Amino acid sequence: MAIRWPPRRRRRPAAGRPPKSPPGPPADKAQRNFTDPDSRILKTKEGFIQGYNAQAALDRAQQIIVAHGLSNGTDQDQLSPLLDAIQSHTGRQPKEISADAGSCSEANLEVLEGRGIRGDVATGRQRHGQAAATGRGRQQGPRVRAMRQRLGRGGFRSRYRFRKQIVEPVFGQIKQARGFRQFLLRGLTAVRHEWALVCTAHNLAKLTRALA
Repeated sequence: MAIRWPPRRRRRPAAGRPPKSPPGPPADKAQRNFTDPDSRILKTKEGFIQGYNAQAALDRAQQIIVAHGLSNGTDQDQLSPLLDAIQSHTGRQPKEISADAGSCSEANLEVLEGRGIRGDVATGRQRHGQAAATGRGRQQGPRVRAMRQRLGRGGFRSRYRFRKQIVEPVFGQIKQARGFRQFLLRGLTAVRHEWALVCTAHNLAKLTRALA
């Protein structure tokens, strides 16, 4: 019988990266939607809902939807795609736009500046009795500060006041008059198509009334 001396030691397996999700029960705040993993939890006036972030760009004169978008991200990511869609659908870019505080960021204001578009973008939540939505938000860069000062100087004459008159009635018509209050499909791609159909139906109704 042959004996090897000293005895060979067993090598320990190399330590790998710790798992992102350690074994055991999930955390108390861990959440996942198994029927539609693409959707996200969104905060609304009615509370928290599981859904998507739908966007629409409207013509001020006729309340026609000239561009639309839908994502499972924030409003800040949607401004540039909406501007590109307006350019694609109408053949020109807008001279001016109004947007709520969700679109307010240094990057978005820089995009508007680079395209030569006058933007009236809220820098915070508009409180009751305020002339414009100029509250202090998280964004505090030089362009945001300049926007806050400009909206504050404009007061009740600011062009931003037209935003609610243009946008809110359209979403009200879609939700109340046409009864569309939730998406029926699942998955980001399918829901985008569904939102496109809703916007098309709105425009057809507007055009039908205009031609009647």
